[in-house]
Amino acid sequence: MDFTNEPLGNVPKSGKIELTSKTQEEMDNSRELENMKRVEAVLFISAKFLSVQELVALTDLNPILLERSLSQLVDKYGNESAIEIINKGDLWKMDVGNDYRDIVNKLATGNNEFTKAEQETLAIIAYKQPITQSKIIHIRGNKAYDHIRKFIEVGLVKTKRAGRTYDLSLSDEFYDYFSVKEKEKVFKNKENKPLENSKEEIQENNLQDNGQSGE
Repeated sequence: MDFTNEPLGNVPKSGKIELTSKTQEEMDNSRELENMKRVEAVLFISAKFLSVQELVALTDLNPILLERSLSQLVDKYGNESAIEIINKGDLWKMDVGNDYRDIVNKLATGNNEFTKAEQETLAIIAYKQPITQSKIIHIRGNKAYDHIRKFIEVGLVKTKRAGRTYDLSLSDEFYDYFSVKEKEKVFKNKENKPLENSKEEIQENNLQDNGQSGE
């Protein structure tokens, strides 16, 4: 059957299909939904804090569209969801809400939020707090500057000026993040298991004996 001579409905004689305002709105909404899903997928897969610059690179969205998508995700995962979108300055992360982290802890076999080196630096801060930044750098090396900066950005460590350096200690958010109800439980065996034979403790004792300090 030949349909070549059949009428084309509402197609104008010019041959061009005109978009109605309703059609344009539907297309815009579809794009916005797709953008939001891209950002959502990146946050879900990463399971760690990502900067705006990293999100732009991973989603191929410009900062304006990215900001809109992030705002939509914050609304989507509101108070009625067990998932939340966390924002700390320039950093964004999808995570389980505080009320449900005890469940995650039962299932988790490790924490991929931080590298092994970062975890080691954080452990020393937690064990020896308050401890000066200069001592941490002496023990862990210059790489610890980046570790400390990250801990501060995500709110796990707080600082206090101490001469030419800073005193580092755990913030209240550290205990919430790792679902520790009592601060004493972080290192409950601290006094029973001294680190006097560890490399880090020997380095720190040498630092104290020599009276060294740094920024």
